[in-house]
Amino acid sequence: MTYVIAAPCVDVKDKACLEECPVDCITEGPRALLIDPEECVDCGACEPVCPVEAIFYEEELPEEWAVHRAPLPGISQAATG
Repeated sequence: MTYVIAAPCVDVKDKACLEECPVDCITEGPRALLIDPEECVDCGACEPVCPVEAIFYEEELPEEWAVHRAPLPGISQAATG
């Protein structure tokens, strides 16, 4: 499992999580920030610094934002563009 950035980040992109991530697994998409599930080490450092509470552990992602679950490699997350 990994952390996921969900709908509250869309069109906000605060970037506090970028600075907090120790492995630089967060990238900027056209409309939201994205966590690379292959690079994420599940440390959770990004979650408490998100001002819009958009970061969830994948298993705890609210069902209404299930579309933001980690995609298959090579496929970008939903709501990014």
